[in-house]
Amino acid sequence: MPADESPSARGAAPSRATAAISRAFTPGRLAGALPTGSGLPAGHLLRSRPATGPRRPAAPRGGHRPAPAPRPPRGAGARRMYEQARRAWDRPLTAYYVILGSSLLITVLGLVMVYSASMIKALELAKPGTYFFRKQFLAAVIGAALMLLASRMPVKLHRALAYPLLMGTVFLMVLVQVPGIGMSVNGNQNWIYLGGPFQLQPSEFGKLALILWGADLLARKQDKRLLTQWKHMLVPLVPVAFMLLGLIMLGGDMGTAIILTAILFGLLWLVGAPTRLFAGVLSVAGLLAFLLIKTSPNRMSRLSCMGVSEPGPDGSCWQAVHGIYALASGGWFGSGLGASVEKWGQLPEPHTDFIFAITGEELGLAGTLSVLALFAALGYAGIRVAGRTEDPFVRYAAGGVTTWITAQAVINIGAVLGLLPIAGVPLPLFSYGGSALLPTMFAVGLMIAFARDDPAAKAALAMRRPGVRWKTMRRRVTKRPSGER
Repeated sequence: MPADESPSARGAAPSRATAAISRAFTPGRLAGALPTGSGLPAGHLLRSRPATGPRRPAAPRGGHRPAPAPRPPRGAGARRMYEQARRAWDRPLTAYYVILGSSLLITVLGLVMVYSASMIKALELAKPGTYFFRKQFLAAVIGAALMLLASRMPVKLHRALAYPLLMGTVFLMVLVQVPGIGMSVNGNQNWIYLGGPFQLQPSEFGKLALILWGADLLARKQDKRLLTQWKHMLVPLVPVAFMLLGLIMLGGDMGTAIILTAILFGLLWLVGAPTRLFAGVLSVAGLLAFLLIKTSPNRMSRLSCMGVSEPGPDGSCWQAVHGIYALASGGWFGSGLGASVEKWGQLPEPHTDFIFAITGEELGLAGTLSVLALFAALGYAGIRVAGRTEDPFVRYAAGGVTTWITAQAVINIGAVLGLLPIAGVPLPLFSYGGSALLPTMFAVGLMIAFARDDPAAKAALAMRRPGVRWKTMRRRVTKRPSGER
């Protein structure tokens, strides 16, 4: 070993060599070492990567691969869809569009089914095949005008119509019992002959009259804080309702009386009547219904036809059984529009009370479920309108209309399915009958007006006007900083 090479010098030599190499490979020196005109920028050698493909991440120490990303929990997609549907339902105009769309779809589909179900019946009566369809189409056009008128009327005008409509309906229901003016249809004295092929059933307008008058009465009593006393809940609402029920039962129309009773109970429930009060009114109504059914062989036979599968020796359950036959032969998608067999004289009233059975036979389970979904959407939208308003009249009127339509649909469809006795009530907006269609479409227009009257819905509709939207956009643009677009 040379004398001048000490252990400290041997240990320091590698450090000095490492520092020299680091100074030689700095970006500045490498850039200066590049030939002139090579076209490569300074520091290119340090920034460039080999073009042999994408860089793979270095494996962690120990040879273990990275853990895969955690999977979303099971059911996350369904929850996300539910949240999206809930947000869409909470929009201000949802109830407005659901009421309008579902009611129009039910009416249009009802026109199609009335044409299909009534064609054979019209030919049996030596009438053109489109006889019943043309009458229903005319009623639908008039009803659409009434619905548009009701949807544009302010709430104050609806309240002003309550008393004139009630008095006019009571007057017409009294005229029904006058000989020579009233006429009987299928054993019920509830019609007034208007001339030609047109008739009027005033009891159908009695449902709308009771809702408007009862809602106005209860709203005024609530403003005066009188509904805390049970006598103000009952008087004069229950006596007037019983008067209408008496006029209806004089003609023998048990089905309309049931719907009117359901409307009365709906109004009492909305106003917050106590349970004992409900029990008392329900007991009186049940006792009267029992006496009316017990004293009528026709009503007793209808009650005994629930759930039967044979017409019976005397054919008393013929209509109920053939309604089940029509539904059973439809299958999943039906036999086809116009291809019903039961309407060829087997099923009585195929275009009125039992039109739902013909729908099941021709459109199948898919068609009947579509009708049920439309009624469910209409009822739920009506509940939303009644539950989100601060106006007591709107709450009671919307709740009454929703009770009317849903209760009548349940009673009609339950009778066709054999779950309820045949009450003789039409399917709202769907069955043939102008006297039933006109007040129902006016009631739907009433709910549309209430949905539009909501403050949030008013603001949303105002934003959709072209002039308001343009002004709003201009105002937002002027507030932005200069140079930002």
